[in-house]
Amino acid sequence: MYTKYPRTPHLPWSQKADADDVILTDTHIWNGQEVVITEKLDGENTSLYQNYLHARSVDNRYHPSRDWIKAYHGQIRYLIPDGYRLCGENMYARHSIGYDSLESYFYLFSVWDDHNTALSWDETLTWAALVNAPTPRVLYRGLWDEKAVQSLSIDTSTTEGYVVRPTAGFPYSEFGQRVAKWVRANHVQTSEHWMHQAVVPNGLRKP
Repeated sequence: MYTKYPRTPHLPWSQKADADDVILTDTHIWNGQEVVITEKLDGENTSLYQNYLHARSVDNRYHPSRDWIKAYHGQIRYLIPDGYRLCGENMYARHSIGYDSLESYFYLFSVWDDHNTALSWDETLTWAALVNAPTPRVLYRGLWDEKAVQSLSIDTSTTEGYVVRPTAGFPYSEFGQRVAKWVRANHVQTSEHWMHQAVVPNGLRKP
């Protein structure tokens, strides 16, 4: 069984929210909870299973920007237990933001077990080390503090936004109440979708 990664609601103060976007109206769900806030990377959402991988759509149609992630998956798939999936960002192709110093072309941000439960953030970090994948840059970790979160300094010329999640694990059914994002205004900078353009690889960090 393959699972489509759910849509992430926007925080009420997100700069970009289209008419069909979901807005998280109640941030009190995080009161008293430890959260981790990570950079939202401008790549392609990708899910890796033991014997399959797909982008947000589970059909896995061919695109040259996915060649690298398929090769990577072939190297680490034996580490993924049956029923688990690793979700992250395929950063190979340049979208609206160009990156010149990536640690890898795959950044892991969540791991889901065979009960469709997201593992805790610390367990996710353990998995990241196991499969030799970085996680997105942590901007904040601590008890939920809405004022502190709203005052985060974000360079919108180089950063798409950020994502909030509890450090504890949670079931898939509660994703829409546990995870939310802030996205910069006018994020998409081109009139043509990136998949219809020539693939321009992002840059990796020099050794």
